[in-house]
Amino acid sequence: MNTNDLASAIPLAATLGIDVSEVTSQRVTATMNWAEQLCTSGGILHGGALMAFADTIGALCAVANLPPGAGTATIESKTNFFRAVRSGVVTAVSEPLHVGRSTIVAQTNLTDDRDKLVAQVTQTQAVLTE
Repeated sequence: MNTNDLASAIPLAATLGIDVSEVTSQRVTATMNWAEQLCTSGGILHGGALMAFADTIGALCAVANLPPGAGTATIESKTNFFRAVRSGVVTAVSEPLHVGRSTIVAQTNLTDDRDKLVAQVTQTQAVLTE
């Protein structure tokens, strides 16, 4: 999925500057640059920005595993933060932990430029069928 497609489908992705590099049913990879407007005091990337990044990439992981014609929505999300991001690029890698008929659980790891774990997000996505 190119950046323009992502921005069309999820406008917040453009605001966050998310760049998706890989989307398969087993793995979604993307990056997001540190940006001053996404920070709290002290130039630390806001936890909400990191959570929104992970939620977006986890949702793409769910979409890659949906049956034809189905949609998805996040129904639960848990974030553990491990370190602050003060500059550089954050990389997200999301993988499915469970793909079922009514839910998909994705785990997204966020790492910094030094490949240090910044946060881990586990989310449950509803499988929405008509």
